[in-house]
Amino acid sequence: MIHAVYYEEYEPGTERMTGGRTITETDIVLHAGQTGDFYPHHMDEEWCKTQPFGKRIAHGTLIFSVAVGMTAGVINPEAFSYGYDRLRFIKPVFIGDTIRVKVTVKEKRDHPKRTAEGIVSELCEVMNQHDEVVLVCEHLLLVKKNGNMKQQSGEEGDC
Repeated sequence: MIHAVYYEEYEPGTERMTGGRTITETDIVLHAGQTGDFYPHHMDEEWCKTQPFGKRIAHGTLIFSVAVGMTAGVINPEAFSYGYDRLRFIKPVFIGDTIRVKVTVKEKRDHPKRTAEGIVSELCEVMNQHDEVVLVCEHLLLVKKNGNMKQQSGEEGDC
């Protein structure tokens, strides 16, 4: 779905929640193969039985990647991802856990160089089926301002 939202329309405190997504063994194996991260915490069931969690855990980077995809159900043609800050893996995610993402608009501010855009900061909290936060990060969006649509947004490479 495509829905245009301009900088002025973002309101701090606004929340949205994604649907759920169950993490499978296939997810973990594919992620290990794509990244080369075959760390035993993810791949060795017997070894994991001797460790504090007692079983295999999903890669934090897998959970982050899946969460990013879960929040991208609506495409805003007036914004793009500017990056992520303060990423933390709070609790482990196990095979069979179902995650969902709560996104809260945290703040918005003018871009120091690009007058036609502003920066919107969203708090992303990934929760498991027990409503425990398992991952948290801040997503930064560069969003076009409605009143300045015809202005240039700065020199190329002026991010």
